[in-house]
Amino acid sequence: MSQVYVVGYDGSPSSQRALDFTLELAAESGGSIVLAHVLAWSPYSFLTQEELAERHVRKQEELARAESAVIKPVVEQLAGRGVTVDSVIRYGNIADTLCEIAGEKQAAQIIIGRNGDAGVVARIFGSVASAMAQGAPIPCTIIP
Repeated sequence: MSQVYVVGYDGSPSSQRALDFTLELAAESGGSIVLAHVLAWSPYSFLTQEELAERHVRKQEELARAESAVIKPVVEQLAGRGVTVDSVIRYGNIADTLCEIAGEKQAAQIIIGRNGDAGVVARIFGSVASAMAQGAPIPCTIIP
């Protein structure tokens, strides 16, 4: 059975480094890549029916925009590289959602990029890299 690698991708330079690493890893092992893009979404609990309908429309528009602007160009670029690439776009907490995707895809590893933000906000609230390092149910590689 070939290895499945989930890579968190948002179009940033750090996520591109993670993708490059994952592409090499998958090519060497005969594995496949799941390109995962997670959009943060704040669930408001006190909305009217009209507001909920508007949010649903915005959510669908954002998913379509992420597909066309972030994921589709990369999947097309990787075509013909000898590695099977699948993609998933979801809303949610980034670390939790990447772990969920990895579980669903029976991934062997999660690979993410680190943006280097060690500022006060990251130290107080945590970062995706920190959350993944502490809570991922499978091995997680963090690419600097």
